[in-house]
Parts: sequence; structure tokens; C-alpha cells
Amino acid sequence: MLRSVILAASRSSQVERLVATAPFTRDVVRRFVAGAATDDALRATRDLVDNGLAVTLDNLGEDTVTPEQAIATRDEYLKLLKMLGGAGLTPAAEVSVKLSALGQMFDEQLAYDNARAICTAADAAGTTVTLDMEDHTTTDSTLEVLGKLRKDFPSTGAVLQAYLRRTESDCRELASAGSRVRLCKGAYKEPESVAYQSAREVDKSYVRCMNVLMSGDGYPMLATHDPRMIAIGEDRARWFDRGPERFEFQMLYGIRPEEQARLAGEGYTVRTYVPYGDEWYGYLMRRLAERPANLVFFGRALISKK
Repeated sequence: MLRSVILAASRSSQVERLVATAPFTRDVVRRFVAGAATDDALRATRDLVDNGLAVTLDNLGEDTVTPEQAIATRDEYLKLLKMLGGAGLTPAAEVSVKLSALGQMFDEQLAYDNARAICTAADAAGTTVTLDMEDHTTTDSTLEVLGKLRKDFPSTGAVLQAYLRRTESDCRELASAGSRVRLCKGAYKEPESVAYQSAREVDKSYVRCMNVLMSGDGYPMLATHDPRMIAIGEDRARWFDRGPERFEFQMLYGIRPEEQARLAGEGYTVRTYVPYGDEWYGYLMRRLAERPANLVFFGRALISKK
């Protein structure tokens, strides 16, 4: 019921205006979104890199329904990558890209062409790209595009979601030499036929998938804010004799910054996922709708940095 209410609110222009003008909104947005403009993204990136963190940048907006929107998204990434390279922020900063923002929902070839252009620009800037994963209906398409891109851009990163029942098998397929794989728990509402429903089962799957990646030949990227999963990640690194240069932790911008600093201070690579763009409202509402418990999570994050 709560999820339905949040989703309805995300589509309401009246609610958006109300939220956008509320006294607390500016603090919320500033905490979790770098800003609306490319310059805002660069400023946030510079601050994070200067503090010893790596960065992946996401230009907000995945509800692309026309070729013109998809091309505009592509062009924003091309601009961002040129500015990152010019500012000397690569390779510490890379970009994360949703294929749905590049036309995947209506023209997979266009999405591939746009993604390839972004990979080309990233390569020229001295960095790389990670393809974000969305709901399970896009998994096969996204992995297919990934495979094609990796022929010329082998460092292109994948994202796998531990709550999907298929993911342990996908981890085995992708745990090859040089393969960058971000492992997250996943937050979209999925049917029981394809996804684990309880937090306990998702956690167990995350650990199984982590074991596959950490024991393989690829480069695991452990995306989690869960203290238990972080501790297990540190333990598995020791168990599989992985030095800090052979895997990384990833967390969202504005979430547990003190923990990010702690891990970086201990020599781990910590990559902060930094969203930016003027579609912040949809981003925050979708985060809440994907898992309504995030209402508490974001609320706690506003008053705690740990």
C-alpha cells in the first residue's frame, strides 16, 4: 500500500511542486544529489576525490521515450566525460549509465549505439563506464549489450542484483579476468518467481554471490551500506587473499560518509555513486518506492554520518 502511494506521488506534478517548495527539501536533495548541472557534478567529484574516494557519476533520468531524449542523455555524458578528463579527475571518476535512458525501451540498437559513443568518450578521457541494471525484464538485454561493448571496451562494468534468483549463475559467468562487476542487493519490486522476497534470503544470496566473485578472476565491486555485508567483504578479501587493489566497496552519495572515509583510510578503494541532474524528484521518489523502508533509511542518514 505504501509503495503504491509513493509511486502515485512520483507521478503527481502537484505533489512534486509541494515537495520542491517544502522547507526541508533543499537539505534532503543537497545531501543525496550532487546538483542539477554538470558543474555541480564536477564540484562534488572534486571534493570526493580530494578526500581519497573514487566516484561513479549518474546523470538522472531513465524514463526516456523518444530518440531525442536518448540522444540528449548521450550528449550530456559526452560533455561530462570531456570535463572530467580536462579537470584531471579521471581515472578516479567513471560514469554509470542506464540503458533505459539511452533508448533501450523502444530501440535497443539506438541504446547500444549511444552506449558505445559514451564508452568511446570514456576511453578518450582515461576512464570507463558501468552499465546500471534495472528491473529483471531488462537483464538479458543489458547483459547482451555489455558483451558487445566489452569486445572493444573490456573494462565496461556490469551490475548484478543479489535478490534475483539467477544472479549467482550470472556471477559465475562474469567472474572472469578483468571483468568489473558491481554486486548490489537490488531494490525493484519483483515477483517471487524471479526474486527472493525476504531480507534474510537476499542477504544469503548476496554472500553466495560475493563468494563467487571474490574467488574468481574478475574485479568485484561490493555495493552495500549494510555493516554486516561490509564486514563479510573484508573477511572474504582476507580469505581469498585479495589485496585492496583487487576489489572495491561502493556506496551512495550522502549515505554513511564516515564509513566511506574509514574504509578508504584503511586502504580500500571506496567508490561513491553520485547522482546529478534536474530529475532529482523522480530519483528520490523511486528510491523510496523501490523499498518503502528507505523512508526510515534516508531519514536516519539525514541525522547520522556513520
